Amino acid sequence: MHAITISEPGGPEALVWGEVPDPVAGEGEVVVEVVASAVNRADIMQRQGFYDPPPGASSYPGLECSGRIVEIGPGVSGWSVGDEVCALLAGGGYAEKVAVPAGQLLPVPAGVDLKQAAALPEVVCTVWSNVFMVAHLRPAETLLVHGGSSGIGTMAIQLAKAVGAKVAVTAGTKEKLDYCAELGADILINYREQDFVAELQQATGGAGADVILDNMGAKYLDRNVQALAVNGRLAIIGMQGGIKAELNIATLLGKRAAISATSLRARPLGEKAAIVAAVREHVWPLIEAGQIRPVVDRELPMSEAGTAHQVLEDSGHIGKVLLVAP
Repeated sequence: MHAITISEPGGPEALVWGEVPDPVAGEGEVVVEVVASAVNRADIMQRQGFYDPPPGASSYPGLECSGRIVEIGPGVSGWSVGDEVCALLAGGGYAEKVAVPAGQLLPVPAGVDLKQAAALPEVVCTVWSNVFMVAHLRPAETLLVHGGSSGIGTMAIQLAKAVGAKVAVTAGTKEKLDYCAELGADILINYREQDFVAELQQATGGAGADVILDNMGAKYLDRNVQALAVNGRLAIIGMQGGIKAELNIATLLGKRAAISATSLRARPLGEKAAIVAAVREHVWPLIEAGQIRPVVDRELPMSEAGTAHQVLEDSGHIGKVLLVAP
């Protein structure tokens, strides 16, 4: 088969489409013939040499895919060769085939195109596990999503609105904010021109956000805590704004607030399987009912993964960028 390999860390040109050995289904795994994968920030970090795959995972980038099962490994039940699926991966999505633990498989939702389904697993699992399983967003609460027009952001808006929450977003252009509004966002903040803490306080009558989903990390830590409501929960899922910052514990204590920080890729198989099962139970019915949909900016051939990475690095997209296998 062919896959995208990284000979050495570097820019988008470090991604090379070449011939590699086929994967084999191990115990509890299936092999999926990939129709499409999707690009995530973690893939860029891996290409740059900052985010190695966990032990035992494929060395090829790609944290999600869609396709058809072509091989069933020992110990797998409930799936058959030919099933159309999408999958959460620890790596290997930028390839024509990938081995996947059966617990990380999801059926393609009714009404969703097989290629478009590649845009779902990583973002849905990330949002559901952080915003709902950890931060416990409830109806009528306010969620602040940084990077509202990203793949994560567009899914967070839709899921929060589906459960009856109010949604605030930050984004860097009017076009992106307008799109967030189309998805249901209530409070639109241009982070290039406005202070999100002040804007959020004004829009909520001084209450702040009950839950904040943050991809920035250190750069926003202190201001995120300021923006939290009493009993608020800050869920950190990224480090785009650095890894070290000072925190005023008195402010955190005064608000009786909580901070969580999670990653998905390196979690044990059992934890990933539990998240995938929760997504199938709670989110898949919403997708099949048409309340939630994948947001795809564009599709590119998988051999042009470097171009797709450049699109993400330039923030020239809304939603997800897909890589389509030959």
